[in-house]
Amino acid sequence: MNHRMRFLMRRRILQTALTAGGLAAAGPVQRAFAGLPETPMQTMGPFYPITRPLEDDADLTLLKGHAERAQGKVVHLMGRVLDTNGDPVRNAKIELWQANAHGRYAHPADVNPAPLDPNFQGFGIQTTDAEGQYRFKTIKPAAYAIGPMNPDAVRPPHIHFDVYGANTRLVTQMYFPGEPENDGDIIFKYLNATEQAAATATVLPGGGDAEPDSITLRWDIVLLAG
Repeated sequence: MNHRMRFLMRRRILQTALTAGGLAAAGPVQRAFAGLPETPMQTMGPFYPITRPLEDDADLTLLKGHAERAQGKVVHLMGRVLDTNGDPVRNAKIELWQANAHGRYAHPADVNPAPLDPNFQGFGIQTTDAEGQYRFKTIKPAAYAIGPMNPDAVRPPHIHFDVYGANTRLVTQMYFPGEPENDGDIIFKYLNATEQAAATATVLPGGGDAEPDSITLRWDIVLLAG
């Protein structure tokens, strides 16, 4: 059994014990989960980078030595990593990866015929500050068809996250609000209403040094135990 499977089993055992402890345990369980709803765990998917790009900083739109930025609408994505009590999780490592503005991943297993973008980083890493804050600059990924096995299934624009707190690891995905493909997505549609809300970013007003046609999003990530 690999590390990932052991992690999932421990997590499910913990959640089952907390939620199925009977009337005697009802008080402590309620207190433990009285705060923020946990960001739902979701599949890592098949396109986590096999070979990471030479750059993995928080700006995915511009590569060193390249005169042009990545194609597509710029997204300024910010938020905080918190525990369910609302306390910030400092020094949490966040890994982010996604498709480009054409809906293609820079991954050998992606058979999407859409073009690659040589100016798009596609992957980034950041560590949260003392207040649990993070910020990435990226582009809005396109929706894409899943492939021959599911010819009618289309994944909405989304961004993958792998978050390492001091006590919790969370693999999940973030969705853009108001996308027409969200409701029919093979993953998003199976989340309940609370989980869907927790997995969807909020649009903020732009301004400042943000590009005029860019999108500013806020998405807080809530870990079970920080």
